Amino acid sequence: MTGTRESFDAAHGSPVCQAGRGPQNDLEPNDPALYERLADQWWEPRGPFVMLHWLAAARARLIPRGRPGAVLVDLGCGAGLLAPHVEGYHHIGVDFSQEALRQAREHGVHPVRGDVLAVPLPDECADVVVAGEILEHVHDLRGAVAEACRLLRPGGLLVLDTLADTALCRLVAIGIAERVAGLAPRGVHDPALFVDRGVLLEECARHGVRVALRGIRPSLTDLLAWSVRRGRPVRMVPTSTTAVLFQGAGRKNG
Repeated sequence: MTGTRESFDAAHGSPVCQAGRGPQNDLEPNDPALYERLADQWWEPRGPFVMLHWLAAARARLIPRGRPGAVLVDLGCGAGLLAPHVEGYHHIGVDFSQEALRQAREHGVHPVRGDVLAVPLPDECADVVVAGEILEHVHDLRGAVAEACRLLRPGGLLVLDTLADTALCRLVAIGIAERVAGLAPRGVHDPALFVDRGVLLEECARHGVRVALRGIRPSLTDLLAWSVRRGRPVRMVPTSTTAVLFQGAGRKNG
């Protein structure tokens, strides 16, 4: 099984929403070409992917330290931003972008070129499967969840974070984060693909993984300090609602 350009477009999203354009004016929302244009900025500490760094650190807090021989599969790994935050795993990163995978390799990730709807890895190969900031980019949420669960061994851990399919999320993630605050590249999201939390939980359960969700947001004090170029990277902290940005974790039935 190998990834194709067609399957990548299906997994990462061809244009749906016609309102608005990406930062280069010739790109529609959620166009994967945006990542290629910004590929040299993955690791910039104040670059367009800065919030992905904060989210990777928060995601890692849900992942226990690995043991000898443990395997972690990182779906939509990008340039390997999770790698500095996890230990004790053979870290496999799945992505379509060759440049992102090249950078991921430099950070200790074993790169696999493919898409999240047809991952070229065997069943039950992973102790941990991570789907970080990828589910809101796929046209087939059910298919992506099925693949993630397929890769998990019995007792394995699924960890995810994504954006909720709500009006509040559209306001915050696109109206504020992309268009005002510059915390994400403009046009990186198509709101039509934001994730229905009920469908997500239902599909995970159908494949033997009971997932618990919790909302997260940037620490406001950290964000203020960061905005005036002071302080450390921004911490993601729990919040009472899953209506914008949320994490999930659950283990596969043994």
